[in-house]
Amino acid sequence: MGSYPSFTWPSAPRPLVALAPMAGVTDASYRQLLKEIAPEIIVYTELLSSDALYHGAKKTKEMLAFDPQRERPFIVQIFGKDPAHFLTAAKVVEQAGADGIDINMGCPAARVVSSCHGSALMKNPDLAAEIVAAAKKAVSVPVSVKTRLGWSDAETLIPFCRRLVEAGADALAVHARTYTQKFSGAADWEPLYALKDALPAVTILGNGDIMSGQDAVKKIGNLDGVMVGRATIGNPWVMREVVDAVSHSSASSAQPIFFEQKIPFILRHCELAVSLKGERKGMLEMRRHLAGYVKGIEGAKDLRAQLVRVEHIWEVEKILSR
Repeated sequence: MGSYPSFTWPSAPRPLVALAPMAGVTDASYRQLLKEIAPEIIVYTELLSSDALYHGAKKTKEMLAFDPQRERPFIVQIFGKDPAHFLTAAKVVEQAGADGIDINMGCPAARVVSSCHGSALMKNPDLAAEIVAAAKKAVSVPVSVKTRLGWSDAETLIPFCRRLVEAGADALAVHARTYTQKFSGAADWEPLYALKDALPAVTILGNGDIMSGQDAVKKIGNLDGVMVGRATIGNPWVMREVVDAVSHSSASSAQPIFFEQKIPFILRHCELAVSLKGERKGMLEMRRHLAGYVKGIEGAKDLRAQLVRVEHIWEVEKILSR
């Protein structure tokens, strides 16, 4: 399966809106649902191990599956620390038909960082650059990097990103928090604007604390686009709001969606999950999303208690129809 020939980061329509890669969340069913709600967005896979792809791990290779009619542009995110493994993994990803490869240099999870993967690469710019160069050498599709402001402050952000670009990175997505912040405290977008000023020719996306279209308009500044992650869990409609808001530089037209209007989408998400993973596994993985969908509505606690035990779509339908 060949890749989508027209995708490059510089030619992708501005402003860009992307679904952030999230482990255990951005599988094919979620990506397809989000693309039905907001077809303009760029979607990323969950984090895939370059070591696992290098060794041909069946489960990881299965996570590369996507629907070329419904998920483009489709970016695969890989993590690891061995440039030789990245070289092979990048080839595997390109052969699977992806439109681009993204390298994770920002995940703050303890098990990832303790293996010198993810955020740990910010402390080793030589290795980080070597990894980008290896991936770039292996493929003809674009190679991008997702990272953070820095380890404990943003002092190294510009020199670190400059190294990545010199090594061949075509685009950068930056989570506006440091490694030590993890996901706590307010995201600081100011260093991202300085980064774009320093590297004006490079596509740069900002990520962190975008919970609404209004947030996106307020934060995008001089950047090429925004990336939205955790805010979509339980509220995938926020992507439509963000796309409309940044396209018109205004969030005033966002219409509230009532829970009754959401039910068909929730059931559609269940259908996608079951069709892709089978009923048992699909519904098991849907439980997390179902808990998110009812957050904040009246009687959410009771609904959640029921939804986290469902095994069939008809059960979801019955619970929500009440």
